[in-house]
Amino acid sequence: MFRSTLTAFARAVNPGEALNSVTMTPDRVRIELLSGLTVALALVPEAVAFAFVAGVEPLVGLYAAFIVGLITAVFGGRPGMISGATGALAVVMVALVAEHGVQYLFATVVLMGILQLLAGIFRLGKFIRMVPQPVMLGFVNGLAIVIGLAQLEQFKVTDASGHEVWMTGPMLWGMLALVAATMALIWLVPKLTRLVPAPLAAIGIVTALVILFDIPVPRVGDMASVSGGLPEFAIPMVPLNLETLSIIFPYAVILAAIGLIESLLTLNLVGELTNKRGGASQECLAQGAANVVTGFFGGMGGCAMIGQSMINVKSGGRTRLAGIAAALFLLCFILFAAPAIEIIPLAALVGVMFMVVIGTFAWNSIALLRRVPRSDAFVILLVTGVTVAEDLAVAVVVGVIVAALVYAWNAAARIHAVERPSATETGAKVYELEGPLFFGSATGFMELFHPEEDPDTVILDFANSRVVDASALQAIEDIAAKYEALGKRVMLRHLSRDCHALLHHAGQLMVDSEDDPKYSLAVDYDVRSGVLGGAA
Repeated sequence: MFRSTLTAFARAVNPGEALNSVTMTPDRVRIELLSGLTVALALVPEAVAFAFVAGVEPLVGLYAAFIVGLITAVFGGRPGMISGATGALAVVMVALVAEHGVQYLFATVVLMGILQLLAGIFRLGKFIRMVPQPVMLGFVNGLAIVIGLAQLEQFKVTDASGHEVWMTGPMLWGMLALVAATMALIWLVPKLTRLVPAPLAAIGIVTALVILFDIPVPRVGDMASVSGGLPEFAIPMVPLNLETLSIIFPYAVILAAIGLIESLLTLNLVGELTNKRGGASQECLAQGAANVVTGFFGGMGGCAMIGQSMINVKSGGRTRLAGIAAALFLLCFILFAAPAIEIIPLAALVGVMFMVVIGTFAWNSIALLRRVPRSDAFVILLVTGVTVAEDLAVAVVVGVIVAALVYAWNAAARIHAVERPSATETGAKVYELEGPLFFGSATGFMELFHPEEDPDTVILDFANSRVVDASALQAIEDIAAKYEALGKRVMLRHLSRDCHALLHHAGQLMVDSEDDPKYSLAVDYDVRSGVLGGAA
């Protein structure tokens, strides 16, 4: 009876997937719920901290963590992922809030969600496949460093004049000792028992020690109160006119892009850990719906959180139940358990996040830097550095552009030709082309030929080459025009299906009949010059 109820619940929250195809036994439910509780505990200080970064009230961050976390857990593209308020978005929001106020932020979050929904509808998430592996490694390493640096803020206190200063004396040593104890417990507990997730056990033990011995270290309640009521629906109080749109649209585009990039990269990372693929468009839709709802319920918006997702996966969370439980536990903290949560020492949560940093950083990439091509090593370091210095979206865009330019340069260097007399056309010369013909290699392609020295008939053999883009079409037309100006003829041979279609669509092939459907014959095609406006 119990198992059938779990199965029905699994199908309800994820039709056809049965909670990621994991058999929902009582033991599995226990693991998922405890994993969700661990994530919820770690979410509290991060949501509050990111709210402070964005310049809004703590509950604005907590509501975002609850709403975004719940909706994406139910409808997202990857079971096991955790979403909520993130620092990557908060640093963009701070200027908007400071200049126009929190209501404009809510309107921006709604528009951000609409843009993400459009990305999902038009299946733009699939373009995450274009992110090369070196960029992924740089993203993971950079984000691990960012997560680690963010924890250093917990080692600051407010002095008598209201300024933040670094801890000193017994408080600092107590904080460091508790962080070290938390990390040691997370390493030790799995060797003793797996009944309770190691991070949750470490938080519980360290909290008990702090309360028992009254250790003077900062606690969650010292950051801000996490007590509140249910989020209430409200339309953002902003003028509905073009001026408002001109203010919020640029921010919405940036936030939507950062949110989707971080979410889709986290989706890939979690997929590698759980051996799951796909779901990019579904994740875009879930993130968009979550942010639209969040904006109408007073939340600051959010996206996938790699740190919390790693906590969930490492704690055993594999299904949507863990993410749903994390969101519901967080709501319970806000409504009922704020006093209990506020006594948890920040040192315990910092220790958990430091272990996440250690587990997230791709340590093998250090050795890879000496083994992979220098260009790939440069991309890894570049993306890592830009992620730390700027933000994730900028880092990924820069990394993809650099990787693409390196690939284009290497591919362009491959273009060359073998010259020989024709075996089928008496007196003709054949250029057997090697390498792709595209914008990067078009100049090199033009330099391969000797129009003044060549015979009256020249054959370009594309058996080992491909015509890729408009620059390639223009290059073919230009070289044909040079030979034509000298009264000589250029023919194309062994075009692949895609090359044939590209050239024929452009109107460059002079074909009397389409009688070579299988391309089994060495059919020669003349080139019609002047089609693309090149030299005649």
